Amino acid sequence: MRELDELDDDAAATVFRDVILLALIGFVAMVIMLLPHVVPKKEQTEDHKAPGNVIVEMHWPSDLTVDVDLWVQAPNEIPVGFWNMGGETFNLLRDDLGSEGDATHENYEIAYSRGIPAGEYTVNAHMYGHAPPDRSVPVTVVVSVRKKYDTAHQILETDLELTRRGQEETALRFRLTAEGDLVPNSVSTLRRRLITPGMRGN
Repeated sequence: MRELDELDDDAAATVFRDVILLALIGFVAMVIMLLPHVVPKKEQTEDHKAPGNVIVEMHWPSDLTVDVDLWVQAPNEIPVGFWNMGGETFNLLRDDLGSEGDATHENYEIAYSRGIPAGEYTVNAHMYGHAPPDRSVPVTVVVSVRKKYDTAHQILETDLELTRRGQEETALRFRLTAEGDLVPNSVSTLRRRLITPGMRGN
């Protein structure tokens, strides 16, 4: 009789273990089937990152109601700015007039690139309107790069001052590799005019 009871206990324990094991296997199978829907592929998440591979920003004080323009030039391409807001590589997102027609008080312009052509890039700041009397306009230029499967990271920043209408200053000249790496010893402020006399308004 005792042997029968022991056999019944062993059988019950075996059934319990089998049920637990089957439940665990079922749970693991459900998790594996759900993973593709819970964790999106990395290539899909790329579309939701901030646009642009080379990102050039320009800021000037919000209390100055002056019109400063950002101009950028990708390697071997025409300059992009107020009079030509889109090129093969760069696009100027918005022409900020200082305060006119502005929903915010921030003075800010930004240009994005599609891709990272290897070669030299030029970034200029241009005082389109009149400078405030007895005061210069400090301008900050920031360059960031977003490589493939990466987030944008800042590579350059510089400050300059504009004092008169029509003044165009080269904030940065630099070279990038096709992978988005800054070429050593390639950064300068050697003046290169991007606004030519043939452009509208000059």
